[in-house]
Amino acid sequence: MTKWVYSFGDGKAEGEAAMRNLLGGKGANLAEMSNLGLPVPPGFTITTEVCTYYYQHGETYPAELKDAVKEALDKVGTLTGRRFGDAEKPLLVSVRSGARASMPGMMDTVLNLGLNDATVEALAKDADDQRFAYDSYRRFITMYSNVVLGVEHHAFEEALEHYKEQKGLTLDTDLKADDWKHLIGVYKKIVRDEHGSEFPQGAEDQLWGAIGAVFDSWMIPRAKKYRELNQIPESWGTAVNVQAMVFGNMGDTSATGVAFTRNPSTGESALYGEFLINAQGEDVVAGIRTPQDITEKARIEAKSDKPSMEKAMPESFAELTRIYGILEKHYRDMQDMEFTIERGKLWMLQTRNGKRTAKAALRIAVELAAEGLITKEEAIKRIEPGALDQLLHPTIDPDAERKVIATGLPASPGAAVGEIVFNSEAAEIAKKAERRCILVRIETSPEDIHGMHAAEGILTTRGGMTSHAAVVARGMGKPCVSGVGSIRIDYNAETLTVGGVTLKAGDVITIDGSTGQVIQGEVKMLQPELSGDFAALMEWADAVRTMKVRTNADTPADARAARKFGAEGIGLCRTEHMFFEGDRIVAVREMILADDTEGRRAALAKILPYQRQDFVELFTIMSGLPVTIRLLDPPLHEFLPHTDDEIQEVMSATGISEDKIRNRIRELSEHNPMLGFRGCRLAIAFPEIAEMQARAIFEAAVQAAKDTGAPVTSEVMVPLVFTRMEFDIVKARIDAMAEAVSAETGEKLDYQVGTMIELPRAALKAGEIAETAEFFSFGTNDLTQTALGISRDDASTFLGPYTQKGILSVDPFVSIDQEGVGELVKIGAERGRATRPGLKLGICGEHGGDPASIAFCQEVGLDYVSCSPFRVPIARLAAAQAALDKDA
Repeated sequence: MTKWVYSFGDGKAEGEAAMRNLLGGKGANLAEMSNLGLPVPPGFTITTEVCTYYYQHGETYPAELKDAVKEALDKVGTLTGRRFGDAEKPLLVSVRSGARASMPGMMDTVLNLGLNDATVEALAKDADDQRFAYDSYRRFITMYSNVVLGVEHHAFEEALEHYKEQKGLTLDTDLKADDWKHLIGVYKKIVRDEHGSEFPQGAEDQLWGAIGAVFDSWMIPRAKKYRELNQIPESWGTAVNVQAMVFGNMGDTSATGVAFTRNPSTGESALYGEFLINAQGEDVVAGIRTPQDITEKARIEAKSDKPSMEKAMPESFAELTRIYGILEKHYRDMQDMEFTIERGKLWMLQTRNGKRTAKAALRIAVELAAEGLITKEEAIKRIEPGALDQLLHPTIDPDAERKVIATGLPASPGAAVGEIVFNSEAAEIAKKAERRCILVRIETSPEDIHGMHAAEGILTTRGGMTSHAAVVARGMGKPCVSGVGSIRIDYNAETLTVGGVTLKAGDVITIDGSTGQVIQGEVKMLQPELSGDFAALMEWADAVRTMKVRTNADTPADARAARKFGAEGIGLCRTEHMFFEGDRIVAVREMILADDTEGRRAALAKILPYQRQDFVELFTIMSGLPVTIRLLDPPLHEFLPHTDDEIQEVMSATGISEDKIRNRIRELSEHNPMLGFRGCRLAIAFPEIAEMQARAIFEAAVQAAKDTGAPVTSEVMVPLVFTRMEFDIVKARIDAMAEAVSAETGEKLDYQVGTMIELPRAALKAGEIAETAEFFSFGTNDLTQTALGISRDDASTFLGPYTQKGILSVDPFVSIDQEGVGELVKIGAERGRATRPGLKLGICGEHGGDPASIAFCQEVGLDYVSCSPFRVPIARLAAAQAALDKDA
């Protein structure tokens, strides 16, 4: 028969820490503390399986549950010398939720359950304190009515504040027993008026009402949102913990508090926390009274005049210090503890691994390893790779006030503040004038590169997590908020409107790319700091990982940032981004508008010196590390002018007529450019483009090798092939250019020619393509688009419902679709290496910086991942964790 209830208390328990899936985190840790002999009020846990049953059976309970709960309650009564519902020696209990993953504040709690008009008198007599008893009763009515009966909390608060005003009282602690008695009558009337029935007096009715409310709270909006944000499955369910009450509000020898075994903000190894004398748990977090510091050191630092627990309750402080040492050594991690002191006796109500900042997590992991509590390998696995973003970008001061006017997608982490600009030209003007700006666009295109580079951050009203704005911003290490559909932009008026607020060009906003918030005005920032702990952990990670980590870099600034973060080469240099800078765009447009090969070659000759110098800089910065350069990929129409003003500029710069320019724009326009005239198709139709780029690469390699004395390894990558023949045609041109440069310079070139596998057919025909291709790089951005038939720029309109309904577990442009796109990667890797053993394999889509995708790459056997510069440390750590998991 299924066991639905597990008891704990008196130095023993039916459960243990390893049973957190069944008992939830709170229940498992209460059982573990009991088994350790620590002072834990007795109680029992109703398992997560009951929650699953509850929702699968129309919100009903298993038939055996009622008897199991009664039996467990009787055990608690025996241990405490009390009986549930008894009018003489009543047992009062707390009812709390407890999922297997910590969800602080997301679900409901009820304290002081079992109080009614009769048992409150018994409590007053037993405690010899009427004020305490009636204070506890009013707290119970408030909490129970809100959590179980659905009466709004503010109704009771308003009644309390009104009464205090009438009586000329300021603090809740100023109220006497008779005051609470009067207010209890008022509270009961509120319940009667709002709920339509009397406040329940039966202890058993109260208990089952509270148990049901906890299970119901698993599905309330805030809990569902928290699960969505933290990827906690709905199927896990919550447990319910019923525990004998201990009271922190029984006078000056009683207290309640929360403590951490280390500082959760900095990681410092010192007891950290707050407590309140003569209070219950909710008082600490409610803000009605100012909590006191636990240690004297913290009190002095805070300049508080209220006594610390160390001074006010030295015996309880000594006991808490003893217990925290036991718990941290036992769990081998920083603990977040809740405690209550009842008339000088310390009771532990909870322990769990504490939430912490990335900075604290690094310090704690490194110091625990240094103390010998965990191994270096365990320290590596303790850090969530994505949390490193906090260390690499400016963030908003958590204490700063935020006037949030809109929320979009957190497309690129970090925070930025600046004046609004609505076009790239304005961004450049602001940059030259040393004014910080935020580029605000409906959506960005490759033509906005210079504006994005000039801006502190980017805000778009369209696009998803892998839109152009998001991808480029992450590559530049700039904050970006995308897909803010509630904002309306009027380019002509140069205004931004949302929710009745209208901002104009020049007004200041702050964007938080880690949360997606758009904030009116300037908000205080915290600058990133890379500590010695970061360097130590990265060194440990590099020692265990087997995959290399390269970077996607198009500019010298990108490359330098990536080297600083430990990149081992460039896995993707997108040459098209170089074409938009300065005078180059004029020559590029001349080339596109040329009537014949001779005209195109003349224009390309103007671009060649720019391209060569670009590559010299990248080869020099990478100094002997491999550099993969992708030939021109986007359709040519992206480089042509779009507005009348831009057409006039081209006419002035080139002398080409307006009719000819407009005709060429019409000729090159496409209904579906993503699947159009781009990639290797450009090199096949206009081989002179590939030849110019290949010459620039090889001449740069020769020059950089001479300048640095370090050998240059260049990898030329042909994009968007789906047949070996396409690849061979382009490779022949590249090889011919290598021979020419080698003959001209007398230098031997070290280079490889490979391809991006970004079309399903290319993955399927990888065996044939590998006969001549010397490396593969999986371009999973386009492979995802072509495999799923989804445009990444338009996907944000429907991916939300898809993930909410469970059709997709996660946005496939953020984390690779392992069953579909991943299967194509596996096929491509296996067939490619079957033809060419040892074929070098990498991934260069946005997935190269996603920890889950990196774990998949490790499983498939890729040689390297490539990601944006600011995600290089994340990829290094994720690759180390993936290697450790594979060896486990």
